[in-house]
Amino acid sequence: MSPQRVRIIEGGKLIIPASMRRELGIATGDTVLVDVADGELRIRSLSKAIAHAQAILRRHVPEGVSLADELIADRRREAERE
Repeated sequence: MSPQRVRIIEGGKLIIPASMRRELGIATGDTVLVDVADGELRIRSLSKAIAHAQAILRRHVPEGVSLADELIADRRREAERE
């Protein structure tokens, strides 16, 4: 998608064009993540941010390993010791 010029209105509000909201999969009332990286404002949908975090984590966890299953097993072992 090509850059679009938008204006900051009173209160520092930024109106994201409808075509960009559709592309990001965000709607009125949704929560988004906003940060500044390399001097640029970045806006990401919460689902995209979660998917990105999961992809980073997946690089460090061997295929077929479930961290949730490992956590549950650890908690059960701890409960048995108590």
